[in-house]
Amino acid sequence: MIAEQAADSSYIIEDQERMALALRYFAWLERLVAREIGPRVIEAGCGIGNFTGTLLDREAVLAVDLADYAMDAVRKRYTGRPNLELAQCDISGAEFRALSRFRADACVCLNVLEHIEDDLAALRGMGFVVRSGGTVVLVVPAFSALYGPIDRRVGHYRRYTRPAIRELAASAGLRIRKLHYLNFAGFFGWWANSHVLRREAQSEAQIRTFDRWIVPLQSRVERLIPPPFGQSLFVVLEKP
Repeated sequence: MIAEQAADSSYIIEDQERMALALRYFAWLERLVAREIGPRVIEAGCGIGNFTGTLLDREAVLAVDLADYAMDAVRKRYTGRPNLELAQCDISGAEFRALSRFRADACVCLNVLEHIEDDLAALRGMGFVVRSGGTVVLVVPAFSALYGPIDRRVGHYRRYTRPAIRELAASAGLRIRKLHYLNFAGFFGWWANSHVLRREAQSEAQIRTFDRWIVPLQSRVERLIPPPFGQSLFVVLEKP
């Protein structure tokens, strides 16, 4: 576990806007997530809504974030979607638990848990707001050895290992349904950015190249052959 200070909001917005270019990457995540969730979904940590749109074929979506800019961005981006609700609150706080009223089948939290200092409180909250038998779907960054300037700049408190996820899930009272690495090629790109180039941000050129040339092939290969390591971990947890 690596504790760092949270990033300033202006940099986080810039990072999310750059990631909005990765349309194939988000479509890949959508294919992974879609088979694990039901018709009523809470998105915990929606940011500016880069993934939110992929969920809007569901019966009902509740997009949650603490930041004003996130709520404003999602509201403008998906105006007029009757199956979308917004809630502004801290995922690790009591207000989030009150969202159990939504009767969610699943809670989706992609590349967000690492930004929360008390990740156990946040995961317990996610488990609380879904129905019995429902799922919590996570994507989190893997391998502490990859931690570098980009992680620090965007406010990552940690990167995760599989044993750490198992321990966290058990402490939150959730069962592991799936736990595997994701984005084999991204491991090498993130290592280079962290330890060779010492970059504080992914460039638009990097994101466009990865999304256009690597994601289409890699997503097909990883569907058939789970990678032995990767930039991220894909996690599906079940509430007893």
